[in-house]
Amino acid sequence: MASRFLERLGIAQPLVLAPMSGASTPALVAAVSNGGGLGSHGVGYLEPQAILDEAAKIRALTDRPFALNLFVLPDGVHEDEAAIDHARAALDALMEHEGLAVRTTRPERWAPRFSDQFAALCEARPPVASFTFNLLTPRQIEELQRRDIIVIGSATSLAEVRAWAALGVDAISLQGAEAGGHRGTFLHAPEEAVIGLFALIRLAARAVNVPLIAGGGIMDGRGMLAAEMLGAAVSQLGTAFLGCPESAAAAAWKHDLPGTDDTRVTTIRSFSGRAARGRRNTYVDAMEAQAGHFPAYPVMNALTSPLRKAAAAAGRGDLVSEWCGQAASLSRAMPATDLVAILLEEYAQARANLA
Repeated sequence: MASRFLERLGIAQPLVLAPMSGASTPALVAAVSNGGGLGSHGVGYLEPQAILDEAAKIRALTDRPFALNLFVLPDGVHEDEAAIDHARAALDALMEHEGLAVRTTRPERWAPRFSDQFAALCEARPPVASFTFNLLTPRQIEELQRRDIIVIGSATSLAEVRAWAALGVDAISLQGAEAGGHRGTFLHAPEEAVIGLFALIRLAARAVNVPLIAGGGIMDGRGMLAAEMLGAAVSQLGTAFLGCPESAAAAAWKHDLPGTDDTRVTTIRSFSGRAARGRRNTYVDAMEAQAGHFPAYPVMNALTSPLRKAAAAAGRGDLVSEWCGQAASLSRAMPATDLVAILLEEYAQARANLA
């Protein structure tokens, strides 16, 4: 199944770049695709025209297959005014305490409408499209596959794996507990679906006959082979690429990655209103206890935007949402093309050693 899936994707190597919204760039996507893997671009924060523009930039840099990723969200946003007021007061107080001149604002719109983004993705017609935060409808999947777009759904539990498989998707991306960034959980409370990647691979491989993409804590070629031995068709790496110059991660964020203590990677709600994995830093220590009183995603994500931008500009990584996976200290700061080559060399050597 693995070799057939690679052939269908049109890639030569079992490597997928995780679609890191806010950190992936067309240059990073193209580097992975040109190296024989599948570059993925997270466009969940972008307006429809920006999605079209980003797809065009990727195509200008590579003629190889690539993926676009969206967050599946309702078009309407619930506005809890009391929670919004509480969050704004807490954020403004923190920014004043930390010496940042900016304050929160109430944006005209909390986030782009998913239905508009989906229409733009269909128009962009990437070879592959992946989705997280919820299921697509059967009609949406049919619409994508009618355009010859390979459809990938994200799952954090066996129930979610089965739900995507029942819809007839082409592959399922497994997000293990070790994975950085927003949790894609949609059938459970996030704390109920923190299943280790290796256990999740084995459970999913036994339950469904769908190609599996393994993501969470994989940082080198040996990790890629380990995931494959357990039943994954390909491995998905995100944190491994955050330190690359092509990544859009803030400079302070990149600087902090190699020094990440394994016990300081945690599940965080206070940055965006949705559970996500990253570094416990000054912001998290100050705000996480209040997270239950903050509005849900995407409202909280919009409210923290001024803080995150100002902190990044000031070199304050300790006030930025430093998303990362469990093995962040294994990150390597180098051009993405070089990193792809090293990963694939490590993978080939691990296979040879096993043989």
